[in-house]
Amino acid sequence: MSEDTQYYFNFSFFKVDPKWRWMADLAKEESAKEVENVINNSGIMFRSYSNLGLRDDADFLLWFVAKTVEEIQTVIEKIYKTVFGKYIIPSRTYLSCTRPSIYVQEQKPHGFVTGNNPKKHVIVYPFTKTREWYLLPKERRQEIMDEHIKTSQKYPQIILNTTYSFGIHDEDFMLAFEVDEIRDFQDLIMELRETSVSSYVKNDVPMIVCVKKDLIPMISSLG
Repeated sequence: MSEDTQYYFNFSFFKVDPKWRWMADLAKEESAKEVENVINNSGIMFRSYSNLGLRDDADFLLWFVAKTVEEIQTVIEKIYKTVFGKYIIPSRTYLSCTRPSIYVQEQKPHGFVTGNNPKKHVIVYPFTKTREWYLLPKERRQEIMDEHIKTSQKYPQIILNTTYSFGIHDEDFMLAFEVDEIRDFQDLIMELRETSVSSYVKNDVPMIVCVKKDLIPMISSLG
């Protein structure tokens, strides 16, 4: 795939109806395979993650990457028409798109889009900057971002997917940090809190920790 291609990112979090746990195991297994077939046949990129026991507002995440929002809508519509789809309720949804950063000269392709093997965890991190940030001269914003980038470069083991939600969702940015060790991400965030850019962040919650699981084992783990 071309690194120049623009993509839409969709982070769809779901809760599972407790009635799902009363279904026969064989029926749940068949339904999980049905969902897998639906997504694989959609032709869009996806990853599945578990939030089980880590959040009270989400049980799992389906992370989709597509060239159009219609493709994302179509695959979610088909998921709802499966047996499993009758037992899931959306709890959080985020939409964003890829764009070149005006602060970074050497643009790195997103970890997801390159097809690299996913790390054990992803931390989904929506945030919005204050109006004061955008009123700063571009040169001052570049200085602050250089400080921010220098701090991030101390953690090469963390893959950062930065996408933009301006005008298409409630946030300014959507970050997805791929990491094997969650404490590495925590160390990074603690250092970033000490940089100048943190004073211009209006809102940066929730931060949602997700555990990578293939789709069928993930569905099986839900009870």
